[in-house]
Amino acid sequence: MNKFKLAFKYLVLLLIGGMIYVLIELLFRGRSHFTMFILGGVCFVSVGLINEVLPWNTPFQLQMLLGGSIITVLEFISGCILNLYFGLGIWDYSDQPGNILGQICPLFSLLWVFLSGLAIVLDDYLRYRLFNEEKPHYTL
Repeated sequence: MNKFKLAFKYLVLLLIGGMIYVLIELLFRGRSHFTMFILGGVCFVSVGLINEVLPWNTPFQLQMLLGGSIITVLEFISGCILNLYFGLGIWDYSDQPGNILGQICPLFSLLWVFLSGLAIVLDDYLRYRLFNEEKPHYTL
């Protein structure tokens, strides 16, 4: 695949992931921040790469766990930059048990594991339908 097509594919996936993440935040929090569009898109693309790096027969539960870990790490890095360094106050998990610097916590990390399962399937479906990639198949 040439560089333009590859860049276009990842731009499309980033835009879709960003839009979905902002919609989820609007539904559940009633608000979002433009940086969450970027973070959501980067998370979506990153989680979608799991099936590009690991073989399809990698157990789906392991893919979900890896996806949740990826999202948690990206959330922590983004939170340290956006919330702690720039003081934007986009989110604060300080009241949650087990939080680290108020930027991540076990409850939301678990949520990211389940959300990453949906992201993996959606990414694979979009790659199959929009970019003629391999038809998704999973091992449980």
